[in-house]
Amino acid sequence: MGRAEERRARQKSARRAKKGADKSGKSGKKTGIRRFFTWKMVLGYFLSMGLLLIGAFLVLYFMVDVPNANALATAEANVYKYSDGSIMAKTGKINRESVPLSKIPKEVQHTFVAAENKDFYTDPGVSFTGTARGIINTLLGRGKQGGSTITQQYVKNYYLSQEQTVSRKLKELVISLKVDQQQSKDDILAGYINTSYYGRNAYGIQAAARAYYNKDVGKLTVAQGAYLAALLQAPSQYDYSVAGPNGKRLVKQRWNYVLDNMVEKHWLDASERKGLTFPEPIEPRATSGLDGQTGYFVEAAKQELFKAGVSEDELAAGGWTITLNIDKKKQKALEKAVHTQLTSKLKPKTRAVDGHAQVGAVSVNPKNGAIVAMYGGAGATKHWTNNATREDYQPASTFKPLILAAALENDSTTQDGRPIRANTVYDGDSKRPVKDDGGEVGFAPPNEDDKDYGPISVQTAMNNSVNSVFAQMAVDVGLDKVKKTATALGMNSKAGGFDVAPAMSLGVMGASPKDMAGVYATLDNHGEKVTPSIVKSAEKGGESAQLPDTTGGEVISRTAADSVTSVLTGVVDEGTGSAVRQKGQAMAGKTGTSDENKSAWFTGYTPDLVTSVGMFGEAKGGKQVTLTGTAGGGRVNGGGFPAEIWAAYMGAALDGAGAAKFDLDTDMGAAVPPPSSTSPSSTPPTSKSTEPTTSAPPTSESPTESSSPPTTPPTTPPTTGGESPTDTTTPPTTPPTSPSLDTRGLRTKQRGNG
Repeated sequence: MGRAEERRARQKSARRAKKGADKSGKSGKKTGIRRFFTWKMVLGYFLSMGLLLIGAFLVLYFMVDVPNANALATAEANVYKYSDGSIMAKTGKINRESVPLSKIPKEVQHTFVAAENKDFYTDPGVSFTGTARGIINTLLGRGKQGGSTITQQYVKNYYLSQEQTVSRKLKELVISLKVDQQQSKDDILAGYINTSYYGRNAYGIQAAARAYYNKDVGKLTVAQGAYLAALLQAPSQYDYSVAGPNGKRLVKQRWNYVLDNMVEKHWLDASERKGLTFPEPIEPRATSGLDGQTGYFVEAAKQELFKAGVSEDELAAGGWTITLNIDKKKQKALEKAVHTQLTSKLKPKTRAVDGHAQVGAVSVNPKNGAIVAMYGGAGATKHWTNNATREDYQPASTFKPLILAAALENDSTTQDGRPIRANTVYDGDSKRPVKDDGGEVGFAPPNEDDKDYGPISVQTAMNNSVNSVFAQMAVDVGLDKVKKTATALGMNSKAGGFDVAPAMSLGVMGASPKDMAGVYATLDNHGEKVTPSIVKSAEKGGESAQLPDTTGGEVISRTAADSVTSVLTGVVDEGTGSAVRQKGQAMAGKTGTSDENKSAWFTGYTPDLVTSVGMFGEAKGGKQVTLTGTAGGGRVNGGGFPAEIWAAYMGAALDGAGAAKFDLDTDMGAAVPPPSSTSPSSTPPTSKSTEPTTSAPPTSESPTESSSPPTTPPTTPPTTGGESPTDTTTPPTTPPTSPSLDTRGLRTKQRGNG
């Protein structure tokens, strides 16, 4: 065999071997789906996809032009209506005065760049990663997301809209690139600062400077500019004058962030930065045309819509028709009642204390939660804080029915095992030490005027608002359970002073007339939750805002709720609320007067209407002060001015509605007729008096007690007296005891009502 033949033989053999390897799968040749994903193919796919995206973006870039400015400057007004459809107010006129950048101090300009876009002066006008993140979050339904540049925000404000859609975000990206090429950075910054919304109906920095600091923009300090720049992230939440504790904390955090960024960018000297203090803005002032109660209504409606998901930008753009639940007739009756029963009697020029008297009231339909009337104060242009919704004053003894509700809902017993009911007897002596299973807990609240009642039924204790009884009952029930029931009924668990401690029984937490109206409306509605609401409907462009339900499921049983109502009828018929009685009309309610007479309340209801009236002592700067001496009198009790306002209003509001009766599912309380013969369980002692108050309780001075239940329950009703009626009840031979808390409840001076 020659060399040529030998070489051909080897090549033929090699081809056969390769073919065999291919068949056995041992070669490098890919099979199945792997044939389409070689590294070369994957790279090709990415390159192709990139080219397609670039091509699509180029098409979009040439198709989308920079539009004319949007119509925000000529936006429609928002129309607010009464429940009957008549117009209450029109708002929405844009409060803006554009100023050239030259009139804005340079350091103030830098605060906005430091807050929103540190690299504004060098970036291309867009953030591709921020835009992509926003598109993804929009597709996933996660709502608004940050990450836009100042240029993009300016484009959104000036050329586009606030809608959160993918198409709008893509347009924003393209237009921002073009605007960055066509306009200078100074022009873009001026447009952004002048078109942004700062809250308080202020568009642009000039309007904001006047709204928050009552000065022209040219006189703003760097600290004030940093606050206005910080506001843009959340104008309503960051308004320091009306923000809650968390809002105040967040805006200060944002303010510090802005100034620290300025130091980092060398726009502010570090030594000057250290010397800056937070510049608190002035109190809000109502927009012209929103004087009287109207300003309170509009602001309350806005806050409800914000909570319902309508953004501040959407509402500020105008075009909304907002119908409120306010009934014109009832509203007029409430304002008249406040005037005739209180404000017409005040002489602030000659009596300083008269200038401190504030009134707030809310009236609610217990069937649907509608706020049919509301009184927020002297007027939104005179006293901006809405007294009807403020939560900084104590509800005092109007909290006591919630303790009883918790006892009934949890089938609670006294420490010696007796079920807590309307006829359960407690020791009603003043300064009686509260006890739990471990003994005394260092809490001994006095009753009003340090009055000793001796053995007394729960019904009579509610009628006379006896502190010592309800302090003990709260511990018998369990303080955690009391707070749980109270918040389920509608109280704000985060309100100041709502601590799980024996003092809770005196109503020392914060609450508003709106809160208390909701709580009592839930009781009136047989334990079905009622949430007061001022907005009936809100529509724009044929679409309605989705408002939350104002009535919900059962939060306490009907029996528990109805039993509390039954007991509270006794407060009106025989107790501290006797000033509100109206012949033939079923009424239930409770008075309240806080420590040092800083607040006084009457919250009550009929089967068809619930109204809470609060009176507050407020000096300049919002300082809480005593009401004692108001209108030339002495101590202001819940059974005084608040009850008189309540009675005058309810008499007019219910005129012609008939004398409705409560439909109660209970076998206890004052509304339940006693059996024909007197029995220990059916004839608790009753008494009529004005509302007690509280002073600092001592931590000792405890009378001796036995744990045995009384063998002779009280049967003789006490005589009726003045501020502190004398209780002539025959005491049982052995007064009962009941438990109470741990030493965490120990206080040497206690605020609250008795």
